[in-house]
Amino acid sequence: MAGKRTKPAANPAAGEVAAVDLGSNSFHMLVARDSGGQLQIVDRLRDAVRLAAGLDANRMLTAESESRALDCLKRFGQRLRGIPPERVRVVGTNTMRRLADGGRFMRSAEKALGHEIEVISGVEEARLVYNGVTHGLGKPKPRRLVVDIGGGSTELIIGQGADPRLMESMALGCVTHTQRYFADGVITRARMQEARLAARVELEFVERQYRAAGWDVAIGASGTVRGVWRVARAQGWAEEKITREAVNRTVELVIRTGNVARIDFPGLREDRRPVFAGGLAVLAGVFDSLGIDAMETSEHALREGLIYDLLGRLADNDVRSRSVDAMATRYGVDHEQAREVERSALKLLDQAHDAWQLDREVSARLLRWAALLHEIGLVIAHEGSHRHGEYMLRNAELFGFSQTDQRLVAALVRLQRGKFAQSALEDLPESWKQPIARLAVLFRLAIVLHRSRAPGLRIPFELGASGKQLKLAFRSGWLDRHPLTREDLELEAGYLVAAGYKLRFS
Repeated sequence: MAGKRTKPAANPAAGEVAAVDLGSNSFHMLVARDSGGQLQIVDRLRDAVRLAAGLDANRMLTAESESRALDCLKRFGQRLRGIPPERVRVVGTNTMRRLADGGRFMRSAEKALGHEIEVISGVEEARLVYNGVTHGLGKPKPRRLVVDIGGGSTELIIGQGADPRLMESMALGCVTHTQRYFADGVITRARMQEARLAARVELEFVERQYRAAGWDVAIGASGTVRGVWRVARAQGWAEEKITREAVNRTVELVIRTGNVARIDFPGLREDRRPVFAGGLAVLAGVFDSLGIDAMETSEHALREGLIYDLLGRLADNDVRSRSVDAMATRYGVDHEQAREVERSALKLLDQAHDAWQLDREVSARLLRWAALLHEIGLVIAHEGSHRHGEYMLRNAELFGFSQTDQRLVAALVRLQRGKFAQSALEDLPESWKQPIARLAVLFRLAIVLHRSRAPGLRIPFELGASGKQLKLAFRSGWLDRHPLTREDLELEAGYLVAAGYKLRFS
């Protein structure tokens, strides 16, 4: 009807969240909604890209593998259109960690997908897998061993209820093990025994610790484990669990085929057949090493863990902040001083983020983390504490953090004082180099202003920023009453000149 105002149509993607798992064997995407505390799956996409198989001897992706991966990401990217970036998480695992020229591929991959990709550590991968498997299970059997055999790595986690306690990630995967022992397709008893023993040898360093810790129930959480279970069930060797006997009988079944090309068992997906022998050998090695008698299986894994982690961030329950708090406590950080620095750093950000085109929310989060951790290096020595802190942050296992997250915070800690070391920015993604340099300038100023460590100090200043020009103005007479701050600002102005910034203050 003419003249009638119509209500805009709701965006159906507005309440959706998405997780993308760029695994070594398959790329997965999960789109879901949080429906009253229950996860409602909206869409799933999967593509057997087999990224690990595309790595050459120099850890470079072949052109064919790269093309296959980018084509998949373009398809995923189309499905993600309309979902806000903050409601999407994309992670790369073992093969992405191993790439020799990861930066170049990452840029192409992010362009194809339309979203930033986080490369996560093996331990972070293990935490997310455990989170995905155990979420909502309750505590009838509180101690759980979770096993995830991926394309390039295997994660072993023992947890108490919802909390992971022991976490390890090893270079064992269905793709890499198949390449190593069955590359020409031939399967013999000797080769299978060698592959099985090699998996146990790789697990030897965790065997004693994991057996001593113990568990009430073992759960397998990957395509490899569920593939073996489906084959064993179709043969009548398994029901709800995979037993040691079922694993051994499946091994014999595979040996009898004699060749990877002849693996065609009821219950086994076609795309999993080429890597089934290697994955089975790894699973058998896990059973042998840890003395497992029976294993349940779970449809949930890394991508579900990503979804739950993302929902936590959106609900202001970010595991990264808890990790930072725990690290600060462990190294005896002066929390009061850290909060004073944070307060001034955020005030400086509020006055500069528009002119410097800094994302207010993301920048504030980085400054908070850096402020809380900027003095952890003191536990080693005062001299060079900023360098010690950078090293600690780059090499720590911080739950929830991607490798890039850690490098960003580590760079801020490294750049907090002294010479503005451009080397701290070298391995950051290109899109982050200028923002981190600008945040470092603000962070340095906040630290200078609180050198006196006076509690509750409220400093009356206004900051103007334009390009690489900064003007810091104090209330009349304030600098005269704080001569140390004036001297420190003069010194800081000299350091910033060398970095290409001009600081004026009055």
